[in-house]
Amino acid sequence: MSRLDSFIRRLTAQRDILNAIIDLVAEIDGPVLEFGLGNGRTYDHLREHFPGRRIIAFDWEVRSYSASTPEPQDMVTGNIRDSGQAFLGIGAALAHADIGTGHDEIDAVTLTWLPQLIAGVLAHNGIAVSGLPLEHPELAALPLPEGIKEGRYFLYRRT
Repeated sequence: MSRLDSFIRRLTAQRDILNAIIDLVAEIDGPVLEFGLGNGRTYDHLREHFPGRRIIAFDWEVRSYSASTPEPQDMVTGNIRDSGQAFLGIGAALAHADIGTGHDEIDAVTLTWLPQLIAGVLAHNGIAVSGLPLEHPELAALPLPEGIKEGRYFLYRRT
């Protein structure tokens, strides 16, 4: 499969999972956390589907389109591993993390801290959506929506 086709399938899986969990997240109080703002596409999608809900985005720096950039109080810059620590216990209804690089050695380092961070920011029964697998005793895998290949994107509920 070409890298372009792989990218399209990953983004399609991301969108389809986010669309499938809208009703689940609507039942849970708390903010939405977006780890990896990038150019703001997913942030914009979340904002459209969760109007009125606080959405806090994290990234090294702001590189998003101006129309897809959070207000300053909801934009956290710097190393996500470090900056995310201030949000442990926030009780997020949803945490979305799209911070994989596609480089196994870099992603392996991210996976030493990301699962703990995601579990720590979520409310009880909160939902996690991630481009990387999150192995953590408080994160239970949920079935993926029909048509999404296992291992393409990941979906969890905090127990």
